[in-house]
Amino acid sequence: MKRRILWCILCACLGSTSLFAQEPALLSRVHDTEACRKWVDGQMEKMTLKQKVGQLFIYTLQPVTNQYSKNVLRKMVDDYGVGGLLFTGGELRKQVQMTNYAQAHASVPLMVTFDGEWGLGMRLKDTPSFPYNRVLGCIQNDSLLYEYGKEVARQCRLIGVQINFAPVADVDNNPNNPVINFRSFGSDPKRVAEKVAAYVKGLEDNGVMAVCKHFPGHGDTEIDSHNALPELNFDRARLDSIELYPFKKAIEAGIGGVMVGHLHAPSLGEGPASISQEVIMHTLIDELRFHGLVVTDALEMKGIAGHDDVCARALIAGNDVVLSPRNLKKEIDGVMSALKKGRLSEADIDRKCRKVLSFKYALGLSSWKKVEEEGLAEKLVTPELLSLQQELSKAAVTVLKDSSSLVPLDLSVSGTVLLSVSPSLSEAYPFYHQLKQTFPVGWLHANVDSLDAVEARLRPTQRVLVALHTDKVEPYAALLEKLAKDKPLALICFGDMKMLEKIPEVVRHASTVILAHSDEKFVQRHVADLFLDNAYADGRLSIPLSGLFKAGDGLTVDPETPRQYSPEDVGMNASILSQIDSIAEEGIRLKAYPGCHVMILREGLPVYNKCFGSYTYEGKEQVKENSLYDLASLTKVTATLLAVMKLYDEGKFGLTDRVADYVPILKKTDKARITVQDLLFHESGLPAYWPFYEEAVDMKSCKGGLFRKKPDKNHTLKLAENVYACNDFRYNPEWVSHVPSAEYPLQVADSLFLRSDFSKNIVEQIVKLPLKGKSYRYSCLNFMLLKEMVEKIAGMPMDMYLDSVFYAPMGLRHTAFLPLRKFPKEQIVPSVETDFLRGGKLQGFVQDEAAAFMGGVSGNAGLFSTTQDVARIAQMWLDKGICGDRRYLSRATCELFTTLKSRDSRRGLGFDKPDIEHTDNSPCSPEAPASVFGHTGFTGTCVWIDPDNELIFVFLSNRTYPSVYEQNNLVRYNIRTRMQQVMYQSILH
Repeated sequence: MKRRILWCILCACLGSTSLFAQEPALLSRVHDTEACRKWVDGQMEKMTLKQKVGQLFIYTLQPVTNQYSKNVLRKMVDDYGVGGLLFTGGELRKQVQMTNYAQAHASVPLMVTFDGEWGLGMRLKDTPSFPYNRVLGCIQNDSLLYEYGKEVARQCRLIGVQINFAPVADVDNNPNNPVINFRSFGSDPKRVAEKVAAYVKGLEDNGVMAVCKHFPGHGDTEIDSHNALPELNFDRARLDSIELYPFKKAIEAGIGGVMVGHLHAPSLGEGPASISQEVIMHTLIDELRFHGLVVTDALEMKGIAGHDDVCARALIAGNDVVLSPRNLKKEIDGVMSALKKGRLSEADIDRKCRKVLSFKYALGLSSWKKVEEEGLAEKLVTPELLSLQQELSKAAVTVLKDSSSLVPLDLSVSGTVLLSVSPSLSEAYPFYHQLKQTFPVGWLHANVDSLDAVEARLRPTQRVLVALHTDKVEPYAALLEKLAKDKPLALICFGDMKMLEKIPEVVRHASTVILAHSDEKFVQRHVADLFLDNAYADGRLSIPLSGLFKAGDGLTVDPETPRQYSPEDVGMNASILSQIDSIAEEGIRLKAYPGCHVMILREGLPVYNKCFGSYTYEGKEQVKENSLYDLASLTKVTATLLAVMKLYDEGKFGLTDRVADYVPILKKTDKARITVQDLLFHESGLPAYWPFYEEAVDMKSCKGGLFRKKPDKNHTLKLAENVYACNDFRYNPEWVSHVPSAEYPLQVADSLFLRSDFSKNIVEQIVKLPLKGKSYRYSCLNFMLLKEMVEKIAGMPMDMYLDSVFYAPMGLRHTAFLPLRKFPKEQIVPSVETDFLRGGKLQGFVQDEAAAFMGGVSGNAGLFSTTQDVARIAQMWLDKGICGDRRYLSRATCELFTTLKSRDSRRGLGFDKPDIEHTDNSPCSPEAPASVFGHTGFTGTCVWIDPDNELIFVFLSNRTYPSVYEQNNLVRYNIRTRMQQVMYQSILH
């Protein structure tokens, strides 16, 4: 109600009689309407009729600072009293100087206008530009268009501009249109309207008037109104549904200005729309209820310039402001003549002048301040601007098709070549470099003179990525079509989307087509990240591409939403399989874990892949596809055992070799005769557990010792049945510091750092521990020693060895020890809320104390990963050492390690296996055959591989959150084994 009263007051200020007009947002935000009325009245009182007429003219000039230009400008301001200026382009500094000069000499502040459809760079040298509207029309998130308008408004205000003649509201539905095309947001009136409204709001919410154009719609024409008068030969129903629709929505959004084009629309009125009362008064003002500023398109254009007294006719027709007449003196005289003859009244001029002045007040011109020249270029280019430019360009990237699932690429498949169609390799380097950092890719430059040689080199490749960096693509069409018919080919257009229409057969046969729109370096890197499963794209085509794609076409590529396959395709019942959902949700209700991720593969295809719950019970961060989990003892097989298998495969040791032969510190000890097989079978005699960290604790600070069987005032933290920890203790400064340094480089918690040689101390402790016989005893210490052996044989740290031999070439981009070095903390699921030993939350730091005090890289624990990466390792084992098209392990080694079983326990060579004889104690469901192999992890993880049924089951959770020492409800309620049971029950027989 308050808003409506305010609008009524402003209508009175304008002298308007319509109280039902669509209120311009700029005017509705004028807080002190009385001050506005007084300022407008004050300006009106001191002006002659001719000066009021002058306020309705916008004069166009070049920003040239010589004396002649200044004299001309003074004449326009002093003699004719023009209401505004439009600079045609040039240098920023000179435009600002001329703006300050003009405003300083104007008796009434001038509206400085600008024609910046894609930013200041459209007219001013060395100023920021944004993507064309056709590109922005591909964006799905219209809030980015608001931010775009907001940023343009900031820049306009910095250089003293109050009005931007943008956005283009025309619908681009005629491919033969010679003038609108890329300036439009697209061919869909609804989407164009949404983009227009968002941009308008961003511009005007931030103090700059938007003027949409070219009413009633210039899109479906084949004549440029700069050269002649186009015709819109459509009935009213068609105009309402297409051409007029974006203008209606802009008016509803409260736009301040509408520019009327030099167009003939017979169903609306005779003659050019810009001088037609039927078009302006009847349609725009009365029907569409627009009562902002009505502005003509430039009156020097040939589409209108042949008409006499064109400015007078424009004002009579209903325009408030006339833009760029050819002869200012003649046109003002023509308006004065029309007043004398009664074709125009003084009341008409007063009403229009009041409207102009009211907008000047709303735009802050009642208190104009000089534009500061110093540092202006630096103020224009801010980090926020650069970020927005990148965000807009990335959001516009459109994946039009992907029939062979090349996005993302299977990084385990080799033989990928990038073919760059570009003037030189330098333009294409950022795309290649971003790909090359993650996986091996060949690179060729397409040269017209050597296409046969290029074809020969590409013949043996598995797949080809073709990057188009030039619109001169026709000479390459035959080669590209042949390649596209022969093998998976991705076509990436790093330029104008229209270039695809030049090579239609290539596009039809290409497996994948991506519109990048630009070959800016950051765009190239972003598209590369799409192929690497590390970027999001949801662009939709803004216009149809003749015979190839429709407007609105496009796929969503989301790293957090992987492809799913139908279980029925591989002989499984989807309905039964879906019962896993309720088990997973039950686990959350029973406090077995805050969240989990479950994946099942059959015959190499993911038939079940779902995330449940969140990182914590508070539920702020949801579990996602690429959430990293602490694998705990799953590290034993996905890291240490991998390395052991590889080195065994290479003949570097035998299973019956003594570990002391490779870890000399074990020689001349009771562990000298322990074999590699003993460690893998957990039959070494080493104790199940040892608190190595006690060396790092100042035991004198623990009154009554670090642990007690019964609670007392110093021991209240219950770790297990009859185990209570000291509440308050200090660390031994010999080993531990709260700040990092060269001496204490190993971070084990947010504020806890170890000496680099503490891991050596742990190995020395293992050497000193007494053996307890060689019967089966599961012990993390076995794999800690295997890690030492691996590093001695490989000649490098185990994590580096695994990265180079397995993780990187297999495309495991989310698998790492010490994950905080590679990933943001927010991507890593916490394992403990408050750790008794290290204090605070463990998020990105391994939960296992032994692994933590080994520096985060240990043979028993320390690896972080995702279900997808764990499943890929499992699939490599299932495929007998092959991943993609590359062999990582021999078939014989895989068969030996996955089938050999201890005579004294259920254990295999490093792997755990089902307990077929005692199914109640088995880590697998009763249905699991004896051939199954895998492992579990203390934090609530597991992987099980079933060669008989070609199944892989991966379960990752953080069951230890918030506390390690709560009851293990994951095991108590058989969550994982019940899920496995459903998996087997879903198999169709």
